[in-house]
Amino acid sequence: MVELDDVDRKLLAELLVDARTSQRQLATKIGVAQGTVTNRLTRLTELGVIRGYHVDLDPKKIGWSMTVLIGLRIDKNSIMSVQDEIAGDVRVSSVYDVTGEFDSMVVARVRDPDDLNDLTKNVLSIGGIIRSSTHVVLNTVKEAVNCLPDENSSPE
Repeated sequence: MVELDDVDRKLLAELLVDARTSQRQLATKIGVAQGTVTNRLTRLTELGVIRGYHVDLDPKKIGWSMTVLIGLRIDKNSIMSVQDEIAGDVRVSSVYDVTGEFDSMVVARVRDPDDLNDLTKNVLSIGGIIRSSTHVVLNTVKEAVNCLPDENSSPE
């Protein structure tokens, strides 16, 4: 874990609101010199804290009308190859190793029920998958992939 001080946390919080904010504006907002912002951004990037700057697309507005969560039981000798193949599908946004009933959880977005049918029959039926359980998301209450943990909750 990378140690983040108050300036780092303020800088990251501002970038999470708008990653296009100029370094000059960031310096003004958090009350430090622009050179400090430049140095901090360079450091945080080199340490891998900042992995890039991305566009936040609204999935529904670009054609992904459904989100699905899929639990997979996978043959123990095939886990990595199955996960790699599934991860290669453009509809799949996340693939996780998990504990519990399933070996892997997949998050995917599909255009419509026909697209989900295609995903299920052509991607989730590859060799090595023992069982799958697909859950259609009815409503997204919260979806925040980039947020800072509360500084008081970090391990001592």
